[in-house]
Amino acid sequence: MKIKTDEITAVIKQEIEQFSSELEISEVGRVVEVGDGIARIYGLANAMAGELLEFDTAEGLVMGQVMNLELDTVGAVIYSNYLAVCEGDTVRSTNRLLEVPVGEALLGRVVDPLGRAIDGGPEIDTGGLTRKLDIVAPGIAFRQPVKEPLQTGIKAIDAMIPIGRGQRELIIGDRKTGKTAIALDAIINQRDWWGTPDAVICIYVAIGQKESTVAAVVETLKQHGAMDYTTVISAGAAKPAPLQYIAPYAGCAMGEFFMWQGAEGKTPKHVLCVYDDLSKQAQAYRQLSLLLRRPPGREAYPGDVFYLHSRLLERATKLSDNHGGGSLTALPVVETQEGDVSAYIPTNVISITDGQIYLQPELFAAGVRPAINVGISVSRVGGNAQIKAMKEVAGSLRLDLAAYRELEAFSQVGTELDATSTRQLERGARMVELLKQSQFAPYDGIDECISILAGTRGFLDDLKREQVHPFEKDLIDFFRGPKKDLRQKLAEAKSFQGLNEQFTEALREFKANWQPGEAEAV
Repeated sequence: MKIKTDEITAVIKQEIEQFSSELEISEVGRVVEVGDGIARIYGLANAMAGELLEFDTAEGLVMGQVMNLELDTVGAVIYSNYLAVCEGDTVRSTNRLLEVPVGEALLGRVVDPLGRAIDGGPEIDTGGLTRKLDIVAPGIAFRQPVKEPLQTGIKAIDAMIPIGRGQRELIIGDRKTGKTAIALDAIINQRDWWGTPDAVICIYVAIGQKESTVAAVVETLKQHGAMDYTTVISAGAAKPAPLQYIAPYAGCAMGEFFMWQGAEGKTPKHVLCVYDDLSKQAQAYRQLSLLLRRPPGREAYPGDVFYLHSRLLERATKLSDNHGGGSLTALPVVETQEGDVSAYIPTNVISITDGQIYLQPELFAAGVRPAINVGISVSRVGGNAQIKAMKEVAGSLRLDLAAYRELEAFSQVGTELDATSTRQLERGARMVELLKQSQFAPYDGIDECISILAGTRGFLDDLKREQVHPFEKDLIDFFRGPKKDLRQKLAEAKSFQGLNEQFTEALREFKANWQPGEAEAV
């Protein structure tokens, strides 16, 4: 076979032209001390705060992040198997900050804070889409006032402590008072909007919880058809403190991807992030800080524990129309000890958020579910986050219930009450009964308005307490059946103006014909 020298020459020339020499330079240090998920590294003089590090171990690459910049060494947290890291291992800087995968591929999945699937399903392919974990919150020029309601389906909240899209509303209370139940109800209630322009994508972040508890939450969401638009991020109690520390930021970054889509010319999306709970995150951060030998402050928390939560919750916003109009609503959860809302972490988070829903153990034990203490709970957005019909019927509800609680305490002394006070007590008792609600049974916003209208107009005053819920159920069926045209008018107008007489007449008609059946209390 004859060798064609001209072809060989052409190939060699082509290879030389295409050859490019890229010199890869990376700073390398060595581990001088390791333990409890913390490593001290010597030799990374140019490392940046928050920079990702690669540990070369006998078991392969392990990722970490710079937390402390000291005189001779760098303090770093280790995100995966810290037991694989040994003294003397080499560490490379990457010149990158920590990022998590984002995108629609994460919906319906259970992942760890680094975006890796932990639900037994296939690997998640987001097409290389990532977002920085910790960013500066949008400035005031990027925002607009909160004025769109985020319906939770819980009558007591939608009527008296309304939550708007872009708001930060704290759920606070002792353990086992129903904090997670309120957050899950809010997620499940978004089911009816899925697939519409008003759809809300939900992110549920479980921090420091038992794996069995997280599995029960996922199962509940699946049963109610809510996993289609929800991502669950789990940093369980058995996971290392660094993963519990970054979990809320990972959830926020995944939510921000959807919020900012409007700025990229796509349809803006609305996101609901639940952080359950931030007191466990603060404890994980305290552990890291003490191991890194940072000076402890009040309750042994480091001095920047306020910044830990403020830089997370400030990222919740309603973007201005110029930036797409998307929103991210935050529902942080904080656990109190013996109802002490004046402890360090609760007061910090209360001062950052736009209001709080306080759950009281005494109310929970008395059978008032959800056990919301109306006196302490508040929404600083208020009526701006309500539809007009709800504002019209629930305007005085908070004050009426607060007055009822005072009058109830006074009546227990045994003093005889005048007729007006007795009527107020009877009305208050019926309203408390009306606001009770089963778990995972959210109400439609219009049904809530009709239900509260019946209570505030006195149509429940002569009923026995155990008849309130059967009456309410039949009333809603009445307005979905024979009077569905009137209900439709209210749904379109979102106000009772011009419809007051018709609704009063319809309520009278229903009350006159209603026959109490087998009374059953919820």
